[in-house]
Amino acid sequence: MEPFEASSHSFIVKVWREGRKAAIWRGQITHVSSNDRGYLQEFDDIVLFIFPYIEAMDVKLSARWRLQHWLSRRKKE
Repeated sequence: MEPFEASSHSFIVKVWREGRKAAIWRGQITHVSSNDRGYLQEFDDIVLFIFPYIEAMDVKLSARWRLQHWLSRRKKE
């Protein structure tokens, strides 16, 4: 395995339109190697899904994203 591949993650993002008159979008994100999935209603959900994988690579994101991630986890509890 290439060094780059050992420290990288791949994701598949699918988006689709729901509704006719008041169309909204929805989506799904999948972590390729683990097949973990999340469902999307906002673009920020993409980053929130990816956040734990970035954090596991010891990459520090801004305080804004850390706060949003913390808040999203609290909502699920």
